[in-house]
Amino acid sequence: MTRRTTGSLTEDLLPAFHQRMKDELTFPLAWGTSPIRDFPRWREAARAEVEAALLQPRTREEIPFAPVTLDERTAGGLRRRTVEFTLSRYGRARGLLLLPPGPGPFPAVLLLHDHGARFDIGKEKLIRPADGDPRLTPAREWADRYFGGRFVGDALAARGYAVLAVDALGWSERGPLSYEDQQALAANFYNLGSSLAGLMAHEDLRAAEFLASLPETDSARTGALGFSMGGYRAWQLAALCPDLGAAVAVCWMTTLKEMMVPGNNTLRGQSAFHMLHPGLYRHLDIPDIASLAAPRPLLFQAGAEDDLFTPEGVARAHARMRAVWESQHAGDRLTTTVWPGHGHVFTPDMQDEAFSWLDTWLAGP
Repeated sequence: MTRRTTGSLTEDLLPAFHQRMKDELTFPLAWGTSPIRDFPRWREAARAEVEAALLQPRTREEIPFAPVTLDERTAGGLRRRTVEFTLSRYGRARGLLLLPPGPGPFPAVLLLHDHGARFDIGKEKLIRPADGDPRLTPAREWADRYFGGRFVGDALAARGYAVLAVDALGWSERGPLSYEDQQALAANFYNLGSSLAGLMAHEDLRAAEFLASLPETDSARTGALGFSMGGYRAWQLAALCPDLGAAVAVCWMTTLKEMMVPGNNTLRGQSAFHMLHPGLYRHLDIPDIASLAAPRPLLFQAGAEDDLFTPEGVARAHARMRAVWESQHAGDRLTTTVWPGHGHVFTPDMQDEAFSWLDTWLAGP
């Protein structure tokens, strides 16, 4: 709930001098602004700044995934596997893996679930739970509300992709977290010298590496797809993981200054902590971070009626990224679409576009 105040704070709990602070953000490390003119050198320097902001330094020694299959069954022509593996140096997690018929290796997509202020389901938002699983009913409700009744992972697997979904900390089997407790969890991470958002980014990297390591998948044809917070996670993963072949980010892209406007959901805090890297915006704007993925293929989809992101912010972010990809003679590898009449959703028509786009970049020989 927004607390109405006067004097030094605005109604959205911004400092009264927030505009002066926004004006001080010049994003000096952005491509084209940075004094580094060699693109690979710029990308290396900028990625190092992002990785430092994660407060999750990657360990020098390789941590074995040590996967264990907990359950496997065939349903609807797909192999459905529940697998447990070492997600980070802090512990193990379970994932839902769908495999098409045949031996493979298959093109593969890591599915990154949204936030949605609903924590009893995570990976189940994208991959249908097994019959009898108590999460099946809420998962169906979620698919009906945001995905036109489809389970996105099942649809992709039926198309010939291996797909994996893993819970972020606080969701489904790794929770459930309550909405009110998010700030406390994030604060406790900061007190431990770490970051909730940084952990999520690090775990997404590990999950992508695990998927690419499976004998049934083709490591050279591995991508990511996510909606809402999952869209943020998808382009962030592409920025941090040079080996990721392609990524689809649905309903999460904007410029920072156009996002931090009165009434925006981000100003409420709470869920924003999953996407806050301390101090990073002193160096790079949001589309600048995503541009670390260039010149690899990325698809950004937005709803024209999405009330979480201003049209100006979306348009400026798309233009910023377009300039980067075109500077590397790779404009055909960046696709940005804005869907008239669509809000904060990933409808079947949007999915069809995303799946066809993935076929272009991952499913070919």
